[in-house]
Parts: sequence; structure tokens; C-alpha cells
Amino acid sequence: MSVVESPSLAAAIDCLRRRFERSSDFPSPALLPCKRKLEEFSPGGCPGDGLLFLRMRKLSTFDTTGLSVVSYDGTQEDCDRLSTSCIRTSGSSTNTISGILRETADSGSGALQFFVRDFSRTIVIHALPDDTVELVHDQIRGVTGIPISEQRLIFKGRQLQLDRTLAQCGVQNDSCLQLTGRMRSTEYPGSWMVANDIVSAVFSLRNNINQPDNTQNPDLKGSNFIEGLVKVFLEMTPKEDTERTGGHLNVFLLSGAPAALVMLYASSPEDFYMLHAERSIQHFLNINSELLPRCTHAQCFPIILEFCRLLSVAVSKKDKLYISCRRTLSSLLESTSLVEDINYIGSKRSQSIIQEIFPFVNELASTLSANLSEWLLLGLPPGEFSLLSESLGEFSNFLSPLQRVIQDRWGQLGPFPIPLRDDSGQTLHEDWFRSLHAIFMELLEGVDGCLKKIHDISTTEGEDLSEIWWTPWSVFLLLLTRLNDLSEIFQGAGEILHSVLLERRIPLNALIRRAKCRQSLWWLLKHRDVTDFESRKNLVMLMFPEGKDDFDELHEMLIDRSYILTESFEYIAHAEPGILQSGLFMEFKNEEATGPGVLREWFCLLCREIFNKQNVLFVACPNDHRRFFPNPASIVDPLHLDYFSFCGRVIALALMHKVQVGIVFDRIFFLQLSGKHVSLDDIRDADPCLFNSCKKILEMDADLLDSDVLGLTFVREVEELGSRRIVELCPGGKDIIVNSRNRQNYVDLMIQHCFVTCISEQVDRFSQGFGDILSDSKFQKLFFRSLELEDFDRMLGGSDGTICIKDWKRHTEYKGYKASDRQICWFWKVVGGMSTDQQRTLLFFWTSVKFLPLDGFSGLGSKLYIYRSPDSLDHLPTSHTCFYRLCLPAYPSLAAMRKQLLFIAQEHVGYSFGTP
Repeated sequence: MSVVESPSLAAAIDCLRRRFERSSDFPSPALLPCKRKLEEFSPGGCPGDGLLFLRMRKLSTFDTTGLSVVSYDGTQEDCDRLSTSCIRTSGSSTNTISGILRETADSGSGALQFFVRDFSRTIVIHALPDDTVELVHDQIRGVTGIPISEQRLIFKGRQLQLDRTLAQCGVQNDSCLQLTGRMRSTEYPGSWMVANDIVSAVFSLRNNINQPDNTQNPDLKGSNFIEGLVKVFLEMTPKEDTERTGGHLNVFLLSGAPAALVMLYASSPEDFYMLHAERSIQHFLNINSELLPRCTHAQCFPIILEFCRLLSVAVSKKDKLYISCRRTLSSLLESTSLVEDINYIGSKRSQSIIQEIFPFVNELASTLSANLSEWLLLGLPPGEFSLLSESLGEFSNFLSPLQRVIQDRWGQLGPFPIPLRDDSGQTLHEDWFRSLHAIFMELLEGVDGCLKKIHDISTTEGEDLSEIWWTPWSVFLLLLTRLNDLSEIFQGAGEILHSVLLERRIPLNALIRRAKCRQSLWWLLKHRDVTDFESRKNLVMLMFPEGKDDFDELHEMLIDRSYILTESFEYIAHAEPGILQSGLFMEFKNEEATGPGVLREWFCLLCREIFNKQNVLFVACPNDHRRFFPNPASIVDPLHLDYFSFCGRVIALALMHKVQVGIVFDRIFFLQLSGKHVSLDDIRDADPCLFNSCKKILEMDADLLDSDVLGLTFVREVEELGSRRIVELCPGGKDIIVNSRNRQNYVDLMIQHCFVTCISEQVDRFSQGFGDILSDSKFQKLFFRSLELEDFDRMLGGSDGTICIKDWKRHTEYKGYKASDRQICWFWKVVGGMSTDQQRTLLFFWTSVKFLPLDGFSGLGSKLYIYRSPDSLDHLPTSHTCFYRLCLPAYPSLAAMRKQLLFIAQEHVGYSFGTP
């Protein structure tokens, strides 16, 4: 991949170079007028150039290949005499002027010969009477370099309009037109003054450089003066008026100051001058400085873009100043406001935006591809990943406006075929579009190779690889994210990307499980066949905000155990979401214990109370008492909706703090939180009786059902506040008999009324509360949609199976004891003889963890500890739940050990004792 340089950039540099080399005598910068002199645009050539001959042809494009220049300096009278002599001359091979005129005159009948005079020279032009004035202006521009917008042609005291023909303007043979400069905008005279001073100072300084006796004596005053002028110009920038800000900064562009500074930087043989040119340009790159506050960023974009263009031609794309300019452009594009206002960029249409932005995308893609290839060849040196990360960040920023252009230009982001075709099937020759597809394919190939390399290394090294080794590789997830963005543009690209993800799912999941970045990795969640549980869990956990360690910012709660539900409701329901997101500090009244262990205990006790059937908020499934869904009868409590919002917050906070509370949701509740449809199979656990009844109706013989043997109509019976009433499933439902033709509709309506409509308000308020705790509430449905029900069960409920004593022992260490001590042997013997409930209560007393993660004790993130306690032998064990520490006295016998352990394994005791 390579970037094809625009010929216009090279031409601009060449024109500027010729301007620099044209003259060695410039006025003092302080005296340079706001109005630019036409002489400044004079192309270099022979000394004393004064007469230019132009032959114009009426074509769609201009042909200047036959242009000749003849040296001539003279007055108006000289022009008249020249005209006469030129016409009368014939057959003189030594007379260059006559030869040119004869060639022109012979080219067609009716051609006009006239003169255009500026301050120091005369241009002889041949044209047709019906040629427009604009064509004359354009020919003048091609020779002199003067932009059309700055030219005025005066004839007989009047300015000639661009759209008028020469005949309409009365131009005849031997007419003499006066070329004058158009006055720059008078709205910013001070801006023009300083900008022109910068250009003039650069010219003077460069001329000083070229003097043989100045090579060893740099002009300190001149170089400092240029940088000072740049600072003055920026200080003049209006900061409160966006329109005037843009107008002021546009003067800098129009004045040619960027090109002057770049030429000084590129052509200076002395590092001293190059340094000052660089420092002058750097003032435009220091965004967010006092000189360039945020309000000026959008207006600075065209200037920095111009610096990039000029530097890429004048020096190199590896030049440090060019890279700085490109990175600044990238930073500006990262601003949401600038990307959304994409039509502002350079005030261009979409095609111009593509021409301006795509070269950077192409350039950075080449850099990324080269880095991937090099790392594969050299064995992936982790130390170089910072370079990839920086290039990837720039690549992403430049890609965003291209995506916006595609959306605006074709009404959608994709997918589009390659080659691109219009609605009629005609191929659109969009070279940049094919190049963008090539970028996608090449980068995907590089990433595929790197993922394979990661897999090979991790398989060989195994557990010897530290977590630090994995950290740099997360950059590949960001690169895959950008490739996913590109895959949405091209037909078939999504399938190609998915095949690579599937093929490399082992190293990919290893990276996802360790991902710390919160930058749009959630697209990976749609690839269920690629990600495993741990990967999905980590991705959805990134939707929660990071808690804060600052104690002063934690939400403090002092709760009475006897009123845990009502007091917790007051603390949680009425708090601002941002405060809850910062973290919680929990303390029970009349108890000294604080810390994470107490917080885990509070979550478990509070959830047990929330889902207590006496509180009518939730209903347990008949065959699984850990599985709940909202109770339609919760309406009996006037605050029930507020409580559902509170419950949503509590469950989200429990997940955020990684506490398994032993509660899981029924499928009908989980699906509604995901925004998905509830079907007959989904109600199997919530209401087995209704499920079986509906199943029989759907499987019943059609003739038998049509005989109305069931006597069913489209109604259901509802019990509210001790009374029963009939509710129609649809308008007129009481008169619609269920038959073989409408039974599916009947079952669907019954499910919707029983499990969706009747609890929709409760689900909505729960969703709202849950979303309050996420870093962005709009992630709420995405959170549940990204998980399987079984995934959510594992995250919230934990394991409800038997506890593995061997795993427990393997994750326990001793302080003051040895594993061979008799007290430790007695301890494990007693624990092994306990029931599952007793073991859970003991574990809760020890750690404030009642339900282990699905991966057992290894999922706790810390070892458990048994400390030798100095307490009397008749004392009960104590615990420090924050540190997973059990303090065990050295009981003298197995019987004493069993008595004390079984006592604290009682639920009413195990949930009440312990210290932080």
C-alpha cells in the first residue's frame, strides 16, 4: 500500500520555490502592505522578463504547451510600437516575436491580439472574440501564479466580468488591458498585515542564508522575529466569535504563510533556522494551549492539513515535524464535534474530503501492515507495541470521517459490492474504495498471522507466561475492532472476519479475558460461537464504571440488621447514580466490623430479604426456589415500582462488586430484560402447569378441538386482592372460541398476558434501576442481550452445588499452624462431616461468601487463611471476612473442635458473628 502524491502539492511547492528564488530584495517586514504585490507571483526566469506571449485555444482544458516568453520592458507607447512592428514583420527567421505571432495568426481566422499590462511587464495574448474573460484570467494565472480571485482586468476604466466574452467587453486587436491586484478582505486588515509580515520575513531570512558571508553567522533577530510574529497572529485570534475566528485563521492560509514556513524548514542548511521554523509551526500544533483554546480547533484543521501536505512533499513522511502535524490532525478528528460537522473540513464536498483524508488512512494502514509483518518475522517483540498503538489510534481517527462520508454519500454504511456499482448496475470507478477494501484484507491477514503466533507461543510456554506478557497484546483487540468497522462497508467482509475469529478463538479469548480497555469491544459479544463464558463475562463487566479508592467519595451506609430492607431502600433508592457508582462503605449498627467482608454480607442478606416471598416483589419458580421473576400481584404495595427500581440498582451493584448472592432469574424475566420475545418453551420453569396445558392444546387433535370440547374462549381469569375477574386476551375475546385455526394465537396471547403485559411496568422499573449503575444506561439491554441465561446465573447466583473439600483445603494456608497439626486435621474432619448448608454457613462466617463462583475457590481471587488464635480454649472461632481469615483456638480434642464449629455453622449464628 502506498500513497500517491497529489501533483498539485508538488506544483505548489515548486511555485513557492520559484518565488523564493526570484528576488533578493524585499521590503522590511514592518513596512510590507496588506495588499500583496503582483510581482510576488512572478515566475522565475531570465533577468528582465517583461513580455509574455499567450496563445489561447477554445478547448475544455487549457493548452499552454506552445507558450513562449520574450524579454521586453517598455511603456504603453512601446506596446503600441511593438504591436505595429510585429504585424508588419514577415519572413524574418531571426525575429522571435514575429515568428510566434505568425504561428498564432495562422491558427485561425478572426483571432484577436491584445496586451495585458501589469506594473513591470506586458503580456501579449491571442484569443478568439467569444472567449470569456475567465479564460484570460486562467491563462494569466497559469503563467504568473496569481490566483484568479486576486486578479482584476481593467479596460476603458471598467473591470471586466468573468462571464463576459471579449467581444462583449469591446476588446479588439491591439487593445491594452491593465492587470491589477484585487484587495484582500478588508474585514481583517490586521490579520493580513501580520501574515504578510511573516511571509516577507521568511523571504528575507532565506535570502540572508544564501549570502556566502552569512553561513557562519545566523540571523538571530530575524529567526526570532518570525516566531514572534506567529505568536502575535495567534494571539490576535478572536476567541468568542466562531465566524471571525475562522476568517482570521483563513487569512494565514491565503497569505501563503504555511508554505513559507515549510520552505524555510525544508531548505535551510542551518539547523538553527530549521529549529525556528519548526517552533513557529509547532505553535499551531499545541492545541488546548492559551494561544489555541478548544473553541479554535475546528478552524485550525485546514491550516494543519496544509502543513501536512506541504511537509509530505518538501521533506518526508518520516520527518518528525510531519508526524507531529499528522498526529495533531488525528487528535482534532477525535473530537466528536469536528467529525459530526464533517462538511466543515476544508469547506469541501465529500469527494474532496476523501481526497484529503484517505491518503492518511492509506499511509497509516501501510505502517500498521509493515509493523505486523516485521513482528511476525522477528518473533513479536512486545516492546514495540506502543508504536502500533499510536498508529492504530491515528488510523481510527482518520477512518471515522471516511465512514461518515460513505454514510452521507450513499445513504448507508454498507455493505457494498466490490467493485462498487450504482443502482443501474454500472461500475463506479472509485479507486479509493477498492484501496480501502485492500487495506481491510491486508490488515486482517496480518492480524491472523499474529494471533496464530500468540497461540503457538502460549501453547509452548504454558503457565510460564506471566500476565505482564499478555498485556501489550490487547492492542490486537482494538485493531480487530477497526477491522470490524471496515467489514460493515464491504459485502462478504463480515463473513471473512468471522471465519478468522473462529479459527483463532483460543488466543482471541485469552486476550478478551484479560482486556482492560473499555473502548467498544462489545461488538465481539455478537459472536457467541467465538467467545466463551469468561470472555463474555469480562466484556459485560467493562460496562460497569470503575470504582474509586478514595474513601471520601464512597457512599456510606449505616444499616440496622432488623430493618435491612427498608433502611437499605432509603440509602440506595434516593442516592444519585454517580455516587453509587463511586463505591459503597457499609457498616451495621452497633457493630465494629467494616470493609469488603461486611459489604459482601450486606449484599447476601439484603437479596435474601428482597426475594423473600413475604415481600411479594418476586415469585419463585415451583421447581427451582433460587429462580425468580416479578410478581404480578406486587401492585398491592403502592411503592412496588420504586422498590423494583431499587432492586435493579442492588443487583447491578452486586455484579459490579462481584458478589454472588445465590439468586438467579427465570428465563421470562431475563428475556424481557434483554428486550426479547417470550415463547411457550420459555415459561416451562415459571409455570409448569400452564406450559403443559398450552402444549396439549397445540398438540390436540384438530377435530376434537373444533368440537369445543374444552369450552375455551380468548379470556383468562385473574385474581387481585382476594377477588377474581375475567380479562379478555383481545377485544371481543369472550366471544371468540378457541379452535384449531386460532389456537396458536390463543397460546401466544395467553403467554403475553400472563408473563409480559402483567409485569411490564415492574420490568421497566427494574431495567431503569439496573441501567443507573452502568457507565451508560443505554447499555442495559446490551448487557443482558450479550449473555446466555446460564452465563448470568453463574455471575449472580454462583454455585449451588456441594463444596469440594479438597479444593477448599488446596486454597487454604496456615499461620501459627502447620497442615500436619492435629487441630488442623480435626478441623477438616469436622468440616467434611457437615451438611452442605452447614458448610456454606461456615464459609460465610469465614469469608462472607456463601455461594462460590462456578470455578470454585480459585475464583475468589485470594487464598483462605487459618490463624492460630491466642484466645481461651472455651472461646468460639472468630473471623476477619475482609481478609478471608479464620482465627481458630488450639482446641484440645476433636470433640471440642466439633462442638465449637457446629455452633457457628448454625445459620442464625454464622450470619451474626465476625469482625472485619
